[in-house]
Parts: sequence; structure tokens; C-alpha cells
Amino acid sequence: MTLPNPSLPRSAALNKRLHAAVPGGAHTYAKGDDQYPEGLAPVISHGRGAHVVDVDGNTYIEYGSGLRAVALGHAHPRVVEAVRRELDRGSNFVRPAAIELDAAERFLQTVPTAEMVKFAKNGSDATTAAIRLARAATGRTLVALCHDQPFFSTDDWFIGGTPMSAGIPEQLTVTFPYGDLDALAALLDKHEGRIACMILEAATQTDPPAGYLEGVRELATRHGVVLVFDEMITGFRWSEHGAQGVYGVTPDLSTFGKALGNGFAVSALAGTRELMELGGLRTEQERVFLLSTTHGAETHSLAAAIAVMDTYAEEGIAARLHALGERLAAGVREAAAGMGVGEHVLVRGRASNLVFATLDADGKPSQPYRTLFLRQLLAGGVIGPSFVVSAALTEDDIDHTVEVVAQACTVYRKALDAGDPAPWMGGRPVKPVFRQYA
Repeated sequence: MTLPNPSLPRSAALNKRLHAAVPGGAHTYAKGDDQYPEGLAPVISHGRGAHVVDVDGNTYIEYGSGLRAVALGHAHPRVVEAVRRELDRGSNFVRPAAIELDAAERFLQTVPTAEMVKFAKNGSDATTAAIRLARAATGRTLVALCHDQPFFSTDDWFIGGTPMSAGIPEQLTVTFPYGDLDALAALLDKHEGRIACMILEAATQTDPPAGYLEGVRELATRHGVVLVFDEMITGFRWSEHGAQGVYGVTPDLSTFGKALGNGFAVSALAGTRELMELGGLRTEQERVFLLSTTHGAETHSLAAAIAVMDTYAEEGIAARLHALGERLAAGVREAAAGMGVGEHVLVRGRASNLVFATLDADGKPSQPYRTLFLRQLLAGGVIGPSFVVSAALTEDDIDHTVEVVAQACTVYRKALDAGDPAPWMGGRPVKPVFRQYA
């Protein structure tokens, strides 16, 4: 695959206009052009399946679609048809639409560990609602969050602990490492009676250590702490039941999003009836302002969610994601080893949620080498900040990606031998999303 217009002149012009109109040039920091090699940040025109086309006419195989949200592929026919059916019926009313009940009951069938659910538009709404609910239920204020996991919310309680904390007062949070029960137990003992909840992804790049999640559940119960699983990524990638369904550990609350709508805006807060009813009308306790969003129950987004859940159940999507990821991981590892960079270009994670690491000659993570690698991928018609697959990928797509990776690894080897990736970077290095200064 060759790019008919590799210099991306139209993308460059639109990126300039984007920065003039939108802070950061994108509505999500992870989509910023600082995440891509200089001069190689394509602006997308459209996509179908696992392929996208930029405004310069270049076609790419895409990974990490919609920041892991578009797991079925772009413009999936079943999802699009479900959405189209609702558009002519109205999208938002002064009272609940019947489809709100359909979506809620379908979700609770899909995630049987939950007893009630409430929908919103994005993940941060759901995780922040979980925090508020836990604080109200326990009468405590401290939030314990896993510091080994990169993102939980755009709200102050989380962003206040990142390098981009400008404008945020000190937050009532403490942190714990993933996989270390002793450290978590010590934290709970130290702050006995003060921690309202602990929030974590049930799994990160690999399966949890044996007994870890069971131990987390037991500690939460013993200390009267609300256990929240963030299933934004693991939900519908580990399985349609979420990671909690895979590992057999039930949280008090869980949050879903991303793949739930296959690109349409829908998220969910789910949990026990006892907790969720605190945000309802059937409680004698002080009311909790749980989730009340104008667009939280837009009919077309809920129709998309129902179509997604049906497709996963009927077509075995989670198994397909794992099979595609396993083929890709094996191919990339073989290609890297064959070019002598197997210790520098690494593939990590669960097969359905693969990321890659680019290490320098000393084995340390390197943004310059990541820049070199991304540049070679883009030149070969592959775009993605990760190797997170969608179900729309074909085996031919995977095989072509492996060929492009092999070519990239050839250049990577040259840079390692030269002791300097700069000649192959094409400009400034890509940058981490969370940093204090632009």
C-alpha cells in the first residue's frame, strides 16, 4: 500500500485551522497532532470498517479506532440501521422514551452482575457519578484510585492528580498500586473510616495476579468501602459482560462506555439496587444528584447500544477480537525479532487490547523511537497509537500490518546501530498526553 499524497497538504491546512478554532487542535488530547510525527497528522474524511481515508485521499488500516470505542468497525451496518430507524422518530422528549427501558433491560441481561443502570454520554460522567454515590452512601470523602492506570475522568477528582492540574484545588484522593494487596490493605488501615470508595480497572494490560481481585473485593467489604470497576476499556473487549464477568468478581458499582455505542455517545453507570436507588425516587434517605443529563437518553445512541449488545452476543465479537489480536501480536513479535529489534519493539496487553512499546538502546521507553516507528507505520498505510484491533479487520489487514511493521523495524535497527533516531524522525518527537507544559 502506497500513499498517493504522503505530504498531507490538505491535512496540514486543516490542522492549522483547527488550532485556530479548537484549543489543542482536537476535542480529545489523545487525538492531538502532537501525538503524531511532525507533518504526518492526517485529518480524517471518513471511514468504513477497519479503514479510514484522510482529506488528502490516503487510505489507512486503523487501530485504536475512536480511542478504542469503535470495536465493530466504522459505519457498522447493523448499528447504522438501528440508529437510522430512530432518527425519524425523534431523539429527545420531555418524558422517558420506551427505548430507554429496552436499553436498560438489555444492558442488565448483558451484565447480569448489575441490578440497575443509568445512561449518560461519556465515561467521565459515569465515573464521577460513581464517586458521588459512594461518598453519599458511606458519608466519607476520600477516594482511593489505582495510580498504575492512566485515566479515570476529566473531572477534578482525577485530573487534580495529573501533571495537567492547573486550575484545580487539592483533591481528596489517595492512590494504590495495581496487583499489590498488601499495599492496598496498608492504605485502608492508614485511612480507616475515611475512604468512600476505591476505583480501578479490573485488568490493565494483562490478567490480574491470582487472587488479587478476590482480595480487593474482600478488603472493600471489610472496610465498608464501595468497590468501583472502571470497565470503559475492558467492557466489551474482555467480554460483553466486562472484566467482572471474565474474572468472576462483582463490584458494587461499574462504569461502561467506549465500545458500548460503537462510536455513538453512550456510557453507563451500573450497580447494586441498594446503592443506585439512592439516586432515585424510592428511598427515604437524603437524595443523591446521581446523573441528570439532557442528552443522556438520546434515542439513537441507545438504539446503537442495543444493536452493539445484540451483535456481540450473536456473532461472538469478543472471541473475534481476541483471535485477530493474537494473530497481530504473533506477527509483530516475529517481525521485530527477525529484524533484530525484538527487545526494543514490544507488544503488550490482552489480545483484544494490544499496545506497543518503543525502547531505546538502553531498554528505556523512548518518544523519539516511538516517533520513528509511527512515521514508518503511517508511510505504510497503518495508523494508530496502539495495536488495539476492531472486529472489522481482516486477516489480510493483519498480514499487511505485519509487513509494514517489518519495514519499520528495519529502519529501527538502523537507528539503533547509528545511536540516534533523529535522522528518521522527520522533526520533533511525539509527546505524552499528560505533561505540565505544551
